[in-house]
Amino acid sequence: MRSRIFLYLFIFSVLFILFQFMNAKKAKESYDGKIDNLMAKIEEKEDELKSRDIEKDSLIDKILELTYFSLESDEEAINYFEEQGYDAKKLELTISDQIISQNKAGADNPIVPFGGMEGHMAINKVRLLNHKWIIADFTDGVYWGQLFIIYDVRKDGVVDFEVEQSFLYPKS
Repeated sequence: MRSRIFLYLFIFSVLFILFQFMNAKKAKESYDGKIDNLMAKIEEKEDELKSRDIEKDSLIDKILELTYFSLESDEEAINYFEEQGYDAKKLELTISDQIISQNKAGADNPIVPFGGMEGHMAINKVRLLNHKWIIADFTDGVYWGQLFIIYDVRKDGVVDFEVEQSFLYPKS
Protein backbone atom coordinates (compact mmCIF):
# COMPACT_ATOMS: atom_id res chain seq x y z
CA MET A 1 0.00 0.00 0.00
CA ARG A 2 2.80 2.32 0.89
CA SER A 3 4.52 1.66 -2.42
CA ARG A 4 1.31 2.52 -4.29
CA ILE A 5 1.05 5.88 -2.50
CA PHE A 6 4.65 6.63 -3.44
CA LEU A 7 3.91 5.54 -7.02
CA TYR A 8 0.85 7.84 -7.17
CA LEU A 9 2.84 10.68 -5.63
CA PHE A 10 5.63 10.09 -8.14
CA ILE A 11 3.19 10.08 -11.11
CA PHE A 12 1.42 13.14 -9.72
CA SER A 13 4.78 14.91 -9.32
CA VAL A 14 5.82 14.03 -12.88
CA LEU A 15 2.49 15.30 -14.24
CA PHE A 16 2.76 18.47 -12.17
CA ILE A 17 6.31 19.09 -13.41
CA LEU A 18 5.20 18.40 -16.99
CA PHE A 19 2.28 20.83 -16.54
CA GLN A 20 4.63 23.51 -15.14
CA PHE A 21 7.09 22.98 -18.00
CA MET A 22 4.37 23.34 -20.67
CA ASN A 23 2.89 26.37 -18.95
CA ALA A 24 6.34 28.02 -18.73
CA LYS A 25 6.99 27.22 -22.39
CA LYS A 26 3.70 28.91 -23.44
CA ALA A 27 4.45 31.91 -21.21
CA LYS A 28 7.93 32.24 -22.74
CA GLU A 29 6.49 32.12 -26.27
CA SER A 30 3.93 34.76 -25.30
CA TYR A 31 6.62 37.02 -23.80
CA ASP A 32 8.84 36.50 -26.86
CA GLY A 33 5.94 37.58 -29.07
CA LYS A 34 5.37 40.69 -26.96
CA ILE A 35 9.08 41.49 -27.06
CA ASP A 36 9.10 41.15 -30.85
CA ASN A 37 6.09 43.47 -31.11
CA LEU A 38 7.73 46.03 -28.85
CA MET A 39 11.00 45.81 -30.78
CA ALA A 40 9.08 46.43 -34.02
CA LYS A 41 7.39 49.47 -32.43
CA ILE A 42 10.76 50.77 -31.24
CA GLU A 43 12.20 50.46 -34.74
CA GLU A 44 9.13 52.22 -36.15
CA LYS A 45 9.50 55.07 -33.66
CA GLU A 46 13.23 55.34 -34.35
CA ASP A 47 12.49 55.63 -38.07
CA GLU A 48 9.87 58.27 -37.28
CA LEU A 49 12.39 60.19 -35.18
CA LYS A 50 14.93 60.05 -38.00
CA SER A 51 12.36 61.48 -40.39
CA ARG A 52 11.49 64.14 -37.81
CA ASP A 53 15.17 65.04 -37.55
CA ILE A 54 15.05 65.72 -41.27
CA GLU A 55 11.88 67.78 -40.73
CA LYS A 56 13.52 69.50 -37.76
CA ASP A 57 16.51 70.44 -39.89
CA SER A 58 14.22 71.81 -42.59
CA LEU A 59 12.24 73.74 -39.93
CA ILE A 60 15.44 75.23 -38.56
CA ASP A 61 16.43 76.26 -42.07
CA LYS A 62 12.99 77.80 -42.57
CA ILE A 63 13.23 79.71 -39.28
CA LEU A 64 16.66 81.01 -40.23
CA GLU A 65 15.29 82.07 -43.60
CA LEU A 66 12.30 83.84 -42.02
CA THR A 67 14.44 85.70 -39.48
CA TYR A 68 16.95 86.83 -42.08
CA PHE A 69 15.30 90.25 -42.30
CA SER A 70 14.96 91.08 -38.63
CA LEU A 71 16.86 93.29 -36.26
CA GLU A 72 17.73 90.42 -33.93
CA SER A 73 19.66 88.59 -36.69
CA ASP A 74 21.28 91.66 -38.30
CA GLU A 75 24.67 92.04 -36.63
CA GLU A 76 25.49 95.26 -38.48
CA ALA A 77 22.28 96.91 -37.26
CA ILE A 78 22.92 95.73 -33.70
CA ASN A 79 26.47 97.11 -33.88
CA TYR A 80 25.09 100.41 -35.20
CA PHE A 81 22.87 100.79 -32.13
CA GLU A 82 25.58 99.63 -29.71
CA GLU A 83 28.01 102.21 -31.13
CA GLN A 84 25.43 104.88 -30.34
CA GLY A 85 25.06 103.55 -26.79
CA TYR A 86 21.72 101.72 -27.13
CA ASP A 87 20.81 98.16 -26.26
CA ALA A 88 19.30 96.83 -29.50
CA LYS A 89 16.83 94.43 -27.80
CA LYS A 90 15.49 97.10 -25.44
CA LEU A 91 15.32 99.62 -28.24
CA GLU A 92 13.41 97.16 -30.44
CA LEU A 93 10.82 96.65 -27.68
CA THR A 94 10.62 100.38 -27.03
CA ILE A 95 10.05 101.21 -30.70
CA SER A 96 7.42 98.47 -31.12
CA ASP A 97 5.64 99.63 -27.97
CA GLN A 98 5.82 103.25 -29.10
CA ILE A 99 4.15 102.43 -32.43
CA ILE A 100 1.48 100.15 -30.98
CA SER A 101 0.77 102.50 -28.05
CA GLN A 102 -0.49 105.06 -30.57
CA ASN A 103 -3.53 102.79 -31.05
CA LYS A 104 -6.27 104.61 -29.17
CA ALA A 105 -9.84 103.51 -28.55
CA GLY A 106 -12.11 105.65 -30.68
CA ALA A 107 -9.37 107.02 -32.96
CA ASP A 108 -7.21 105.86 -35.84
CA ASN A 109 -3.52 105.30 -35.28
CA PRO A 110 -1.83 108.48 -36.60
CA ILE A 111 0.92 106.49 -38.32
CA VAL A 112 -1.60 104.70 -40.57
CA PRO A 113 -2.30 106.93 -43.62
CA PHE A 114 -5.78 105.44 -44.16
CA GLY A 115 -8.91 106.24 -42.23
CA GLY A 116 -10.85 103.32 -40.82
CA MET A 117 -13.95 102.46 -42.85
CA GLU A 118 -15.47 99.78 -40.60
CA GLY A 119 -13.82 100.88 -37.38
CA HIS A 120 -10.62 102.53 -36.28
CA MET A 121 -7.31 101.65 -37.93
CA ALA A 122 -4.91 100.07 -35.46
CA ILE A 123 -1.47 98.60 -35.88
CA ASN A 124 -1.36 94.92 -34.93
CA LYS A 125 2.16 93.73 -35.60
CA VAL A 126 5.51 95.48 -35.94
CA ARG A 127 8.78 94.01 -37.17
CA LEU A 128 12.03 95.93 -37.14
CA LEU A 129 14.01 94.84 -40.19
CA ASN A 130 17.22 96.66 -39.36
CA HIS A 131 18.42 99.94 -37.85
CA LYS A 132 16.35 102.06 -40.27
CA TRP A 133 13.31 100.12 -41.53
CA ILE A 134 10.10 98.74 -40.04
CA ILE A 135 7.25 96.71 -41.50
CA ALA A 136 3.88 97.01 -39.76
CA ASP A 137 0.48 95.39 -40.22
CA PHE A 138 -2.72 97.34 -39.59
CA THR A 139 -6.48 96.72 -39.72
CA ASP A 140 -9.85 98.19 -38.85
CA GLY A 141 -11.38 94.74 -38.39
CA VAL A 142 -12.50 94.40 -42.01
CA TYR A 143 -9.86 96.15 -44.10
CA TRP A 144 -6.18 95.58 -43.55
CA GLY A 145 -2.86 96.62 -44.96
CA GLN A 146 0.84 97.02 -44.40
CA LEU A 147 3.24 99.89 -43.87
CA PHE A 148 6.89 100.37 -44.69
CA ILE A 149 8.24 102.83 -42.14
CA ILE A 150 11.61 104.52 -42.00
CA TYR A 151 12.69 105.42 -38.48
CA ASP A 152 15.54 107.31 -36.92
CA VAL A 153 16.71 107.38 -33.33
CA ARG A 154 17.95 110.86 -32.52
CA LYS A 155 20.75 111.62 -30.09
CA ASP A 156 18.25 112.59 -27.39
CA GLY A 157 16.58 109.13 -27.69
CA VAL A 158 13.45 110.33 -29.49
CA VAL A 159 12.36 108.12 -32.37
CA ASP A 160 11.08 109.75 -35.56
CA PHE A 161 8.82 107.74 -37.87
CA GLU A 162 8.14 108.36 -41.55
CA VAL A 163 5.75 106.18 -43.53
CA GLU A 164 7.57 105.53 -46.79
CA GLN A 165 5.03 103.20 -48.41
CA SER A 166 1.64 101.84 -47.44
CA PHE A 167 -0.79 99.42 -48.95
CA LEU A 168 -4.44 98.75 -48.18
CA TYR A 169 -5.70 95.40 -49.42
CA PRO A 170 -8.97 95.55 -51.34
CA LYS A 171 -11.89 93.88 -49.66
CA SER A 172 -12.69 90.61 -51.39
